[in-house]
Amino acid sequence: MIYYIAEVGLSHDGSLGIAHSYIDALSGSGINAIKFQMHLADFESSVHEEFRINFSYEDNTRFDYWKRTSFTFEQWKGLKDHCEKLKLDFIVSPFSIESCKWLNNLNVNKVKIGSGESTNGLMLDFISNFSEDIIFSTGLSDDSEIKSAYDLLNVKGKNISILHCITSYPSKPNDWNLKRIKELSERFPDAEIGYSDHSGEIFSSLAAITMGAKIIEFHVAFDKRIFGPDSTSSLTIDEAKNLIKGGNKIYDSLNSPIKKNNINNNF
Repeated sequence: MIYYIAEVGLSHDGSLGIAHSYIDALSGSGINAIKFQMHLADFESSVHEEFRINFSYEDNTRFDYWKRTSFTFEQWKGLKDHCEKLKLDFIVSPFSIESCKWLNNLNVNKVKIGSGESTNGLMLDFISNFSEDIIFSTGLSDDSEIKSAYDLLNVKGKNISILHCITSYPSKPNDWNLKRIKELSERFPDAEIGYSDHSGEIFSSLAAITMGAKIIEFHVAFDKRIFGPDSTSSLTIDEAKNLIKGGNKIYDSLNSPIKKNNINNNF
């Protein structure tokens, strides 16, 4: 079956209550995992770092944004416990070694390495020492960088998944480059290959399944008009349900045996 990851990311905008609300809302939708991003401002930014795109009405710098939207260790533990109670895998993307230490202390078994960190050898090595399942995106990596990341992780004998990813937000059909999924499958036959979507629609993920993607990751938001950098590239909860419903049907169809002489002639 397809493994579905709903990325809340920072759609909670720093509200612990909203973060928990996403877990409740997505429970029963058919997803397998919920993913968050762990940003610890003091370890990945500074007050001198400006926004690349100034989307915020209340934060002057990226540092301020990371600071305002971060959670304490105990709050992260509560989110993890909530996911596990609802039988959802809890996945986090770290953006500093300190975040990795927190994940290790939280006993997080599945870690997602974002595109921008796939060449961070120190982080990959640290994660490989405690996480059994490691997923990394390829949106900002060339072929040699993807192979280097895979080789580093593969030495440790971990379960490795590679996600084809386009880093334009929202991505357009002529940018999806879905043939890349089969190419990655051929180059890394021992890895699980999937697709990380930023289109804001269900169509690219459905097409990715027909191309052989075994993992589908997508951003979620309660409403695409909500404040945040990923809102327009996200699916609503109802759209996520439709994606999973359609994706499962496509998967079943693709994995059914060929039937011959089975035409129903009830004219």
